[in-house]
Amino acid sequence: MAYRLENDLSLKNRIGNMIEWLGTFGKTKSGGVTRFLFSQTWQEAQFALKDKMGELGFQTYFDSAGNLFGRMTGSIDKNHIILTGSHIDTVVNGGKYDGAYGIIASLLAVSGLVERFGYPKKTIEVVSLAEEEGSRFPLTFWGSRNISGFYHLEHVKNLQDDHGVTFFAAMRAAGFAPEKYKPAARTDIERFIELHIEQGMTLEKNHNSIGVVTHIVGQRRYTVRIKGESNHAGTTPMEGRKDAVSTASYLISYLTKRAKEIDKQLVATVGKLHVTPNVANVIAGEVEFSLDIRHHEEQILDFYCQELFSMFENVSISLAMDISVSQWMDVKPVRMDDELNNWIREVALKQKICFQDIVSGAGHDAQVFASICPTTLLFVPSHKGISHSPQEFTSLEDLATGIHLLETILYKLAYD
Repeated sequence: MAYRLENDLSLKNRIGNMIEWLGTFGKTKSGGVTRFLFSQTWQEAQFALKDKMGELGFQTYFDSAGNLFGRMTGSIDKNHIILTGSHIDTVVNGGKYDGAYGIIASLLAVSGLVERFGYPKKTIEVVSLAEEEGSRFPLTFWGSRNISGFYHLEHVKNLQDDHGVTFFAAMRAAGFAPEKYKPAARTDIERFIELHIEQGMTLEKNHNSIGVVTHIVGQRRYTVRIKGESNHAGTTPMEGRKDAVSTASYLISYLTKRAKEIDKQLVATVGKLHVTPNVANVIAGEVEFSLDIRHHEEQILDFYCQELFSMFENVSISLAMDISVSQWMDVKPVRMDDELNNWIREVALKQKICFQDIVSGAGHDAQVFASICPTTLLFVPSHKGISHSPQEFTSLEDLATGIHLLETILYKLAYD
């Protein structure tokens, strides 16, 4: 299919205006966005999007979880849905593009297709997912995991935010009373396509406009605790110490070095450290640190973790110190749909779009949808790789390129 939805200048203006418009809901003093699940700003943004969908000709509705849908009903097949969109929530003082771009791109692509070609043969829905980030409550993917059937009220009945507001109270305040909740699981979604900013610097560094995501990494997160012995910093000989900080430093240095040696796409991060008693003239008796490990192949994760924790155990024995490891997250790697990705590569070549295959090191709603239907995730560049920040930025040209490619995909899936 050789066409353009509208001239690039007009499309760029519309994208830019809509990005800025949606960014006003929860806008911070520094120019970022804070929009937490079920907050007042979240509610205002979702209902403003609902009105915008209506203006563009979509039939709109919410499910019980707070997901917003805009529907263009198929003229032939009404019951098999092509779903596209992203999430509406943000991190604290996040950027204007993360999540929001995928929603806006989907609205512009679908409404433009309908304007020029009429209603699709197969129903298309645009979704503004309720939540992905986990910024307010200690869970992620509330929106997509409801649609996939993995979440329901039982998972959130005991949750509360940092201010003591329960999940149920927040739902009720936003107009989604838990008493009226109905399971939001869907069985009619045939495909899901998500367009997202990369949140990394690979595409920009390689001068490519599109990233065809092949995999979303698996994530394993742990809490590591080291128990030594607190003692006087001046009177305790070095050879007689059980220094938890020194031991933690050794373990962290090793795990970082070993990750680099095993595979260039394996990442291991210690981002949080707590020292007890945390006093300048006392040998630390206890250290607790976080460990985040990511890779797109399960066997690499297995190999690294087995070797690492075996090393931890040997250190524990040799130093006569207690080192314990507790896991609190285990998200499996997910592969995107090969068939559609192959076709997208062919289209990109024909349209002379600079693209590359890419692995997503961050989690996305696409990984949840991939468990229930063939799923595709596409990236556009992030300037300097900055994301989750007011400095988050993607050029209008790259945003438009993503929308043009999404148009072509949706045309193939719902019009051909």
